[in-house]
Amino acid sequence: MGLFSLIILFSLLGGVLSVIAAASFLLLSDKTRARVLPHFVSFAIGALLGAAFLALLPHAIGASGVNDPHRITQTVLIGLLAFFLLEKMVLWRHCHSGVCDAHEGETHQHEAPGILILIGDAMHNLVDGVLIAAAFLTDVQLGIVTALAVAAHEIPQEVGDFAILLHSGFSRARALLFNVLASLTTVVGAVFAYYALGETGQVVPYVLAVAAASFIYIAVADLIPGLHRRVNFGATVAQFGWIAAGEGDGKRVPQARHAQ
Repeated sequence: MGLFSLIILFSLLGGVLSVIAAASFLLLSDKTRARVLPHFVSFAIGALLGAAFLALLPHAIGASGVNDPHRITQTVLIGLLAFFLLEKMVLWRHCHSGVCDAHEGETHQHEAPGILILIGDAMHNLVDGVLIAAAFLTDVQLGIVTALAVAAHEIPQEVGDFAILLHSGFSRARALLFNVLASLTTVVGAVFAYYALGETGQVVPYVLAVAAASFIYIAVADLIPGLHRRVNFGATVAQFGWIAAGEGDGKRVPQARHAQ
């Protein structure tokens, strides 16, 4: 399978298939969903941090044309600050439960909050597609790990999105349809990046650094705070175990080699 086909396939995995997987959670009982979802969130944290620190950053720093590693770490810092500002603007928001601060007070009487969610989701997925394509242009295994990390955090996010859409007055069928349409922007971003970054290969390491910043921010700012709501010893052990399991995916990527 060619590189372009792999990028399309794994962009769909990170986008559409994660939406379908999230929709299947709605078929579970509230009790089962509440028991299973925290484990997915913990795994997603590990997958994001493992991909960022064990895969994306080593490849970005080790890429040809990167003579000063400080430029890569500076890009990561700028990316973290940028995502903070985007989240403040409610363009880069991640709800991993039915209620979150960004949507507190919304009622099922009005569809506007749901439309805002879909717009933000589409923009977020577009960026995810760019990051997946950039990773594949560097190394196929790195691309696979990046796509899996995207899918891991998209599943709990989409579960929260579905809950908000339903409370905003969307039917289950409409919520699924519009979420799938929003997820297709992952493929749009990937195709754009494949052609744009293919002509400017020297930019790819910095896109990888932005990807690492995105993953770190999502894990630390959006996901980890939710785990602190469960402070008993058993829950902490389970959380740590699932996070460690998620980080294991990043270790499977070979050491960074010079980009083609």
